[in-house]
Amino acid sequence: MWQAGVASGRADTAPIAAELAPAYRHCRDLHRRHGRSYYLATRLLPAWKRPHVHALYGFARYADEIVDRTDTGTPEDRARRLRDWSGRFLAGQRGEPVDDPLLPAVLHTAEVFELDPADFAAFLDSMAMDLTVRRYADYPALLSYMEGSAAVIGTLMLPILGPADAVAAREPARQLGLAFQLTNFLRDVAEDLARDRVYLPQDDLARFGVTVADLRTAAARRRATPRLRSLVAYEISRARGHYAAARPGLDLLPGKSRTCVRAAYLLYGAILDEIEHAGHDVFTRRAVVPVHRRARLLVRALRG
Repeated sequence: MWQAGVASGRADTAPIAAELAPAYRHCRDLHRRHGRSYYLATRLLPAWKRPHVHALYGFARYADEIVDRTDTGTPEDRARRLRDWSGRFLAGQRGEPVDDPLLPAVLHTAEVFELDPADFAAFLDSMAMDLTVRRYADYPALLSYMEGSAAVIGTLMLPILGPADAVAAREPARQLGLAFQLTNFLRDVAEDLARDRVYLPQDDLARFGVTVADLRTAAARRRATPRLRSLVAYEISRARGHYAAARPGLDLLPGKSRTCVRAAYLLYGAILDEIEHAGHDVFTRRAVVPVHRRARLLVRALRG
């Protein structure tokens, strides 16, 4: 069991206390198993920063697992689990003892870097939305969800990355979170559909003459129609707009932090390239960046 209030209150390179090591390892293992591209980029950070990035990833991934595991009970059961887990996290933020396999690492990282509690609350609110909201009428509605599910992850990362100008870096960080989230949505259309979730805005579907039934047919046949391909191409252009808005933020980061984020930027952007190479068909196979291309992109990130 770990209690908040023992951190240094400032970011430094001090070793992590022994009692926190298991929680940090748990977060690292989640990151390594589920976030391959992001985990690979994180390896480019100074060693003392990596556990804190793993902690944020572990926090996000664990909450996502609660709401996404449709084989582990009813939506009401998952809502109760999310409330209980969120309650433990909020109690830890108040300085109360926390008994949890990963939350001590998250709470420690939040305290050391003085992360905004409102960002964590916004993230948990978006996770709760996933239990009840399955469609988004338009892009502003989807952006409202992504503010908590993605944009705040970018702002939570900033103090760890250490930009020279945190104010100037904030919006690019938000935009990168949105870019990554949209990339995931496009790659995982079929996977999300299996959970009866559609993250492509309904008015975009209508614009291209596509229905949810068309998405289900394409998923069953493992083949996209021309209209679906056009829809995906449109959404890729929207995602690339967020990548472009995020790009100036790379130059505000120091040394290895810049290399790490550049690598993530290139690796995630390459997922969109793979979708384009597949003719904008996200149903035949899941878009994966080949190992040899990932290696080249990492070299490119290292060279600047």
